[in-house]
Amino acid sequence: MAKPTTKEIPYVDPLAAFQPFSSDPVAVLLDSADEGGGRGRYAFLAVDPVEIIVGDAEGRFAEDPFIKMRSMIHVERLETDPTIPPFQTGICGFLGYELGGLIEDLPQHKGGNEFPSIGVGLYDTIVAFDTFERRAWIVASDIGPGRSSPMRRIEAMAERMLDIPTLSALTGSSVASWEWELDRQAYEGAVQKAIDYIYAGDIFQANITARAMTQLPETLDPFTLYRRLRWATPAPFAAFVSCGEEHKLLCASPERFISLDASGRISARPIKGTRPRGDVPELDAALAVELTESEKDRAENLMIVDLLRNDISRIALIGSVGVNALCELETFTRVHHLVSEVVGRLRPGFDVVDLFRATFPGGSITGAPKIRAMEIINELEPSKRGAYCGSVFWAGLDGAMDSNIIIRSLTVSGDTVSAHAGGGIVADSEPASEYEEMRTKINPLLASISGEQAS
Repeated sequence: MAKPTTKEIPYVDPLAAFQPFSSDPVAVLLDSADEGGGRGRYAFLAVDPVEIIVGDAEGRFAEDPFIKMRSMIHVERLETDPTIPPFQTGICGFLGYELGGLIEDLPQHKGGNEFPSIGVGLYDTIVAFDTFERRAWIVASDIGPGRSSPMRRIEAMAERMLDIPTLSALTGSSVASWEWELDRQAYEGAVQKAIDYIYAGDIFQANITARAMTQLPETLDPFTLYRRLRWATPAPFAAFVSCGEEHKLLCASPERFISLDASGRISARPIKGTRPRGDVPELDAALAVELTESEKDRAENLMIVDLLRNDISRIALIGSVGVNALCELETFTRVHHLVSEVVGRLRPGFDVVDLFRATFPGGSITGAPKIRAMEIINELEPSKRGAYCGSVFWAGLDGAMDSNIIIRSLTVSGDTVSAHAGGGIVADSEPASEYEEMRTKINPLLASISGEQAS
């Protein structure tokens, strides 16, 4: 079994290291911008892919993207080095929410979102960072026909990373006028309709989201906007993804979707339940207690745990699926969350693509039962979600992978910036309270344009 070639290099801040590549048409920064309960240790930089999968906003592809992803991850089997960060070449990028329509029989969604439906590349050269130990490596594998040798590519990457400029201070502000697809009245009306569906017996829960749009100010470029977003709401599963000259995904997600190690262990960590951080310790503690004691938030979380147990059971060994953590409090820079963990072990003969097909999109951003909840989402939300509520991921050539849920995100298409947020609706949800929770989640995204919190 082949091994990748590695070279340790002097450690630099991953954000600064990515800056020279941020204008590349295809590039990915998987960015651990917050510790997040021990899950924010590694960061990865991937540029110059061997090949790519791109689907347009209408979901048109040259071939089934899941079949193409499988051919990419089976191009070579690598034995990775356990002493360095786990992604050591392979595929990475994002899957948009509407790709769920390739897995389940769902109605065709209306338009209104120009962001591509997928952007995935096969990368034979990456930079890996251990942000705890402050070490970095360039990793290259021999998987691309017609490519130069791994060591030559390592040397070329090292050359591009010489004399990385210091990141400029985030100063100044920009004026943004946000246009909402659903104003407060319309959003609360959509929430009420979801509650009506729950009482009618159609579903137990649905995740209803809203989108706000503005023009990218002339004084901002997408990478600087990402840095502002990262400052406003740092998160362990953040990412900057370039998928063409016109399209950039800026993600500050706190939520792991699903992970798989090379031995076949599966872990999903759904988030359901949110409170803002308090300005003083007493208020902060009170908000945390309020969240942990909330029957409504715990009910939301339990429903999604059951959904994920069912999804993972499709491809897991019988008897291996369990719950390691249930409704545990995790505290981030701007919010408190309730987080659970569902685990299992992948059956022999199954791979990363099977895992995605069994679980995508994540239950925490659909509802339960999943298919009916997605049908109702399609009815109540006025446009496609696009990248939002999909997943940014890496999948290594050793069979391992890790992924997030694309929440707390901005997308840039041309000069249009979109911000999304939402929440899970259950029987005892109150439309006005759900609107306020949605605004709690989206306000840092809106503030990242104005620079109100940047320094």
